[in-house]
Amino acid sequence: MKIRIKGNSLRYRLTQSDVTRLNQEGFLQEQTEFAGKTLTYGIEVTINDSLAADYTGDRILLSMPRTMIEDLATTSRVGFDDSIGPVSLLVEKDFTCLDNVEEDQSDNFPNPLLTQ
Repeated sequence: MKIRIKGNSLRYRLTQSDVTRLNQEGFLQEQTEFAGKTLTYGIEVTINDSLAADYTGDRILLSMPRTMIEDLATTSRVGFDDSIGPVSLLVEKDFTCLDNVEEDQSDNFPNPLLTQ
């Protein structure tokens, strides 16, 4: 799982195993050690019908409806977006890059542009 933050935009990108695990367990979490502190970010299943996010202490937690998680896991749907006040939220499948990059992409979703 990766997060990207730009201005008031929060974007989660999920690999194939992330989507599978989130669908099965209802929770994902990662941690990044930074300047003597730990930033924790995660996604949890919620009974609500829209995306929501909370930032408390050193933790960013995105809440995602079960139906959205199931759609990511079982359909070709790429992602979901929503907003909370000024914050834009996006959860999407992480596709392999079209150009050569050094990071491991073996668990990424196949890029649909490669099949055209």
